[in-house]
Amino acid sequence: MLYNKSMKELSELLDKKEIKSLDIADELINRTEKIEPKIHSYITFDQEKFKEQAKKSDERRASGKSLSKFDGIPIALKDNIAVKDVKLSCGSKILGDFMSPYNATVTEKLTDSGFVISGKTNLDEFAMGSTTESSFYGVTKNPHNTDKVPGGSSGGSAAAVSASLVPASLGSDTGGSIRLPASFCGVVGIKPTYGRVSRFGLVAYASSLDQIGTFARSVDDAADLLSVISGYDKKDSTSAEGSIDFSSDKLSGDVKGLRIGLPDEYFNGVGAEISDAVMNAVKELEKKGAVIEKISLKMTEYAVPVYYLIATSEASSNLSRFDGIRYGRRPDGVESLSDLYEKARSEGFGGEVKRRIVLGTYSLSSGYYDAYYLKALKGRTLIINDFKEAYKKCDVIMSPVAANTAFGIGEKMNDPLAMYLSDILTISANLAGVPGISVPVGLDSQKMPIGLQIMGNYFKERDILNAAKAVEGVFGKYEPQI
Repeated sequence: MLYNKSMKELSELLDKKEIKSLDIADELINRTEKIEPKIHSYITFDQEKFKEQAKKSDERRASGKSLSKFDGIPIALKDNIAVKDVKLSCGSKILGDFMSPYNATVTEKLTDSGFVISGKTNLDEFAMGSTTESSFYGVTKNPHNTDKVPGGSSGGSAAAVSASLVPASLGSDTGGSIRLPASFCGVVGIKPTYGRVSRFGLVAYASSLDQIGTFARSVDDAADLLSVISGYDKKDSTSAEGSIDFSSDKLSGDVKGLRIGLPDEYFNGVGAEISDAVMNAVKELEKKGAVIEKISLKMTEYAVPVYYLIATSEASSNLSRFDGIRYGRRPDGVESLSDLYEKARSEGFGGEVKRRIVLGTYSLSSGYYDAYYLKALKGRTLIINDFKEAYKKCDVIMSPVAANTAFGIGEKMNDPLAMYLSDILTISANLAGVPGISVPVGLDSQKMPIGLQIMGNYFKERDILNAAKAVEGVFGKYEPQI
């Protein structure tokens, strides 16, 4: 079986000429045909394009012109990342059948390394959600239990990797949208430091918070994929220079002397099974020589209101471009410009997107800007300072990813506040801009995966990946029985 092998294993088999990229593609296509109807992880899955790319990779390898060791490895991209001449929907009706006219920078980097794009994965509409239930294209289901959510907003990317439909994928993380689905689906998911990866070609939700990251079934694969897509990009003024020193060959799993901070605030209200699993992982690292430090992130209680004021305000601005003129579908029976705007947006946007646009527009409006948005920016500075103080005492911070494991489909759809609180343990990393990773550390009594969150200092992805590798060496992987 090739479908359940890692990127690293597939790369070695390709190098030895024991398999071809087309063999991998054929097997993944067969598996997708069998499993995809149960979980709905893809929005676009074009078998012919998939096989065509695989054939070209095989030709390059046969002529000794492979682009990298990953030439021929399949990968899926969240459908808010641009791939030229492929549908870019963002999980929304308003974009209709819009085809991207260009590649995102991460897409260019992947194709320059020879990766084969299998398709575009499902997401909460415009990445606004924690369950992948708000997509216009339908709900994605958790491969470990199809009655439960996969997390969001990158639920399709996490589910596809978890179900072995593809060895790795890309997602985006604005407030936990990689780490939460990685935790719920039992895979590895990393959100890098803000600026580590170019956002050019990522459809913006909240520009000061969005960051592209990776999903894989192993820490090594997540690290290698992140190494490929990282780096400064002149097309993105927020991207940063930085040493890319976290590929798998740089990870030893040695945590001797590593200072691990445990914030009390991140364990309040967390289920006993989850808290116990996280602490078991911490104890294992302590046995390997890590040093445990009790720390406080006292501004954590303000993270949710700060986040939802800043994120919705930026969303209000970013989504104003979708007006039925330049992008996507144009409504019928339009009598004026204002009528066009009203009909295009009321018909094209879903309920959750409308809610966040209204919240953001209100926060930015005259008379409320100082009371809400400006105050939220000041709160964000306090959260950033909280992290800076914490990293004077520790190298990494460990906590649960979420207070609960995956819950039932439909369980929180009618309670927006409960839904927003799903991200309470992940959003601070986005507000502060620090890197974070989710790595599996066990199953609960219902056989649902539990994720450990490891957050690091700015541009210290190597620290969190190395710690995650040490954890992985103890707890292993959790394959769904689908």
